[in-house]
Formats: sequence, structure tokens, C-alpha cells
Amino acid sequence: MPIEWDIIERERHVVGEAPRIEPLADDALTQTDIDLINTVRAGAGAGPYVGSAPEYMRTMLRHPELFRSQMDLGTVLYNGVIPPVQRELAILRVAWLCGAPYEWGQHVGIANRLGIGAEAVERARQGSQADGWTEHERAILAGVEELIEDKAVSDATWTTLARSWDEAQLIEFPMLVGQYVATAYVQNTLRSRLEGCEEGLSRR
Repeated sequence: MPIEWDIIERERHVVGEAPRIEPLADDALTQTDIDLINTVRAGAGAGPYVGSAPEYMRTMLRHPELFRSQMDLGTVLYNGVIPPVQRELAILRVAWLCGAPYEWGQHVGIANRLGIGAEAVERARQGSQADGWTEHERAILAGVEELIEDKAVSDATWTTLARSWDEAQLIEFPMLVGQYVATAYVQNTLRSRLEGCEEGLSRR
């Protein structure tokens, strides 16, 4: 399932000139908002809010109940039973297939911190048919591709994953993929801005 994006055109389409919904200003955040941000940050192992929060969080705080639910599930998956490197390989494949600049760039950064280098990131862009994967890694990438294309994991891929994963991990996997597909939909539709030194789909 190879996909090649014209990165300039894709980012023009899903990032554009400005977000469709302006994020709340940092000085407009209530203590309830800050408490929610701190809960999310703690779940990802980050320190407390210190006066500035990412624009995506400040946009989602315009629908706090939805943001809380999304972040609760995200925290469970971030600290889930699928090993972190395998989790990030799956998310990278989701982000690339969805052409999601914000999600891709953010998760390349997380992948790099976990020791996933530029070569493996490039293979995640190329997909399950790229050379260099282990059998299990190839099945993870194939599973993402199958879920996005067919909305189900094939018997062959399931059998390979089940050789290494237990039942909880097998249950978690399609939920993980679905969560990050949904996040890509939201970020692409709201035209979430690339922040700071974020490189979007160009990041390796």
C-alpha cells in the first residue's frame, strides 16, 4: 500500500494558511483547562504546564469533554501493553497513510526519542513491503495498512502478530490504529498549524 505525497501540496491542503478554529490563548485558559493539560502531560511523562500549551491542545479545549475523552484513551494507549517502539511504528504508518503533517512530525520526534532512527522512519513511510523489517514489524505495518484499506486485519497478518502478542495486545492494536486515524482526521480538518521547528511530512 505505497503512498507518495506531494508534500507541499498536501500541507497546503491540510495545514493551509491558518487553523479553521483559532486555539484559545494561553492567558484565556482556566484552572480547569490547565489541570486537564497537566493530567494529559503527566500521562505522557511530561512535566507540568509552565505558561504555554501546544495549539492543538488549546484548540481541543474548545470542546473539553471530547478532549478529555480523547486524551484519556490516548494516555491508556501511550502507556499500553504494546511495546513503545512497536506502537510508534504503527502510529507513523497511520500518520503517513492519512497524510497528517502534524501527527507525522510529532511522532517522528517521539520515535527518535525511543531510538527509532531516520532509516526506520523512512521504511515506515514506505510501508510493510520495504526491506529491513522483522517478520513481526512487517505484520504491524501490514496490519495498519489493512485496517485503513479494508477496516479489518487479515488472517495471515493476525496469525503473525499472534505469535508474539498476547490477547490484550491484539485487542489494543486496532484501537490504537483507530485512535490515531481519528486524531489525523481532526488535525487535518482543523488545519492544525505546524509549531516551532516542526517539519511536518518532511521530518525524518
